Amino acid sequence: MTKIFGDPASFVDESVAGFVDIYSRFVQPVPHGVIRSTATPEGKVAVIAGGGSGHYPAFAGYVGPGLADGAVCGNVFASPSTRWVYDVAKAANRGGGVVLGFGNYAGDILNFGLAAERLRAEGIPAELLVVTDDVASEGQGANGQRRGIAGDVVAFKIAGAAAEAGYGFDDVVRVSRHANDRTRSMGIAFAGCTLPGETEPLFTVTEGHMGIGLGIHGEPGISEEPIGTPEEIADLLVGKVLGGKPEGAPEGGKLAVLVNGLGSTKYEELFLLYGPIAAKLRAAGYEIVAPQVGELVTSLDMAGASLTVTWLDEELETLWTAPAQCPALSVGPTIETTPAPRYVAPEDEVADYSGTPEAAQAAGQRVAALIEAVRDVLKDAEAELGRIDAIAGDGDHGTGMVNGSVAAAAAARAAADAGAGAGATLSAAGGAWADRAGGTSGVIWGVLLHAFADKLGDEGTPSAQQAAEGAQASVEAVMRLAGARVGNKTMLDAQVPFAEALAERVAAGDDLKTAFTTAAQAATEAAEATKDLRPQIGRARPLAERSLGHPDAGAISLALVTRTIADKL
Repeated sequence: MTKIFGDPASFVDESVAGFVDIYSRFVQPVPHGVIRSTATPEGKVAVIAGGGSGHYPAFAGYVGPGLADGAVCGNVFASPSTRWVYDVAKAANRGGGVVLGFGNYAGDILNFGLAAERLRAEGIPAELLVVTDDVASEGQGANGQRRGIAGDVVAFKIAGAAAEAGYGFDDVVRVSRHANDRTRSMGIAFAGCTLPGETEPLFTVTEGHMGIGLGIHGEPGISEEPIGTPEEIADLLVGKVLGGKPEGAPEGGKLAVLVNGLGSTKYEELFLLYGPIAAKLRAAGYEIVAPQVGELVTSLDMAGASLTVTWLDEELETLWTAPAQCPALSVGPTIETTPAPRYVAPEDEVADYSGTPEAAQAAGQRVAALIEAVRDVLKDAEAELGRIDAIAGDGDHGTGMVNGSVAAAAAARAAADAGAGAGATLSAAGGAWADRAGGTSGVIWGVLLHAFADKLGDEGTPSAQQAAEGAQASVEAVMRLAGARVGNKTMLDAQVPFAEALAERVAAGDDLKTAFTTAAQAATEAAEATKDLRPQIGRARPLAERSLGHPDAGAISLALVTRTIADKL
């Protein structure tokens, strides 16, 4: 298990601080990530890698000349927020556009996608490089595609080399996506990983067995088999990746090959495993080009390994072998550099709430108190929400809800004390929740609270009708953003019954507390009923059968929030 962590809530920040101190010749800190500490020319395309922490050397370890220009560091196993992605991209931008690279997970797609939209709105070209290499999740990852695992390294290396060589924006996007299309991976695990501060692993593997097709966020494998000899493990991995050969890729030819350790598997074991893997690939007619063996994309302390291959053409081979120097990878001759200016973060604008009516200010104070009550309840529920989430996901939901609600409560209190009304106070909470929580739930709760806030307004004490309209607006906003519907086994399975019951009881003449209490009960019953559903979207989808019999963590937390508010109204 992870034993050195101090306060689990500050695990990532403190880890990144130490990393930056050690590798200051390559990186400098920016809020929630790093950028190069070496100068890059004006007009160069910036390549940003990112995702949840816990995967070192992904992603900050790949920032440096010839590779990435910056990395966004989310909470452990959770997507960084839209704001974090945007801030790092802005800090690294040199006027040539920004390519945002990440693994194919729902939270990353939402947050990186929204950040790209914000960059484009400011006139900065921005495109997504969504890595989809995991053959075990064929058709089962986010958006019906494969998950992204260790193939990140190849895609980011190709993108970084192209940008370093002076490729234009469109060509960096083209060649990096081509590299992803030509990349396949397969992994095995011997033991699960443990989140900082937790005492139990996210999953276990039967003694003497290995989980097949694991995910790098602690998602269990899709099956188990007895641990084989190195030759038998090599047979399994090689057979799976070559069986997923991309359309148009040649039989035989040149391959980039990565044998990746997931955190607890020793380098000697990886070297040993590489031998029969290389022999089998060569026997199949392939030439191996610049192989990499070691910890490349880890999963905290997970024991296991993965194999990644990329079918190379002439352009991809040139870029794969091009020089690069960064904390985790050194290829070819040293690239000459000069120091970059020290990054100075821009100051946030301070909201002006002067002129808010006195009754509206009082309503803002009440909203802040409600958010503080939600924070306290979610802190108490953190472990249970994480346990539910770990059954078919990555176990980070409880941590994300606590991080989001703590930030939301602080922002709401600051806004209310500055004179904000109910809508502005709730909106401030939504922005802070999304920024601090990250992940899928972070961006969804941010959108949910913003939509609710728009209906409350800042003119006085919101009415029961305004609350009902806010609940419905939040449902519509979440559906637009997440592409989910009732029955998909998400928080919407509790959110929709809540909004419908609230509207029905308000229309029947109930006061707000009575209506809210009835609606919270409807949300609670609906959340419990999700145990009978199979997840249709998100990280749990590849493990749908494992999820049966257990409720959805997002629906459970939504119901808990509504009950807390009903109790405090």
